[in-house]
Amino acid sequence: MGYTLGLKRSCLTSEEIERRLADAGVHATAQRIAIARYVLCEADHPTADQVKSWADKNFPKMSMATVYNTLKILVAAGLLKKIAFPHLNEAVYDDNITAHYHLIDEKTGRMSDLDPADFKVTANLKGVRIKEIEIFIKGRRELS
Repeated sequence: MGYTLGLKRSCLTSEEIERRLADAGVHATAQRIAIARYVLCEADHPTADQVKSWADKNFPKMSMATVYNTLKILVAAGLLKKIAFPHLNEAVYDDNITAHYHLIDEKTGRMSDLDPADFKVTANLKGVRIKEIEIFIKGRRELS
């Protein structure tokens, strides 16, 4: 997969989202489809608060509990990945569920996906079965 920093990939249609939810045994409500379309098509590593802010403007009267429950369901359905930072109280939700790393821009705080093919990571840990490696790089994007 080619990674371009800060650009969204192609989006799932509402019908595809509904089908993926159904395949995961999840009832596709209007709220779930709306949140999924926002997170998958418009947002870039949003927090639950950012999803709620979007919902307040586009899907009035949606509760914060609905937002949290829907994000949890979308993670369980395999549409999103939840990234919880050990030093923050808030998680971000990533629509890229493939193995990849992240760049956190020190100036803007914006998170961008990085291709693991651009890195050489080795681990020699005896007696440890590695489930996943997450790498977060802090830096500044240079404009070319």
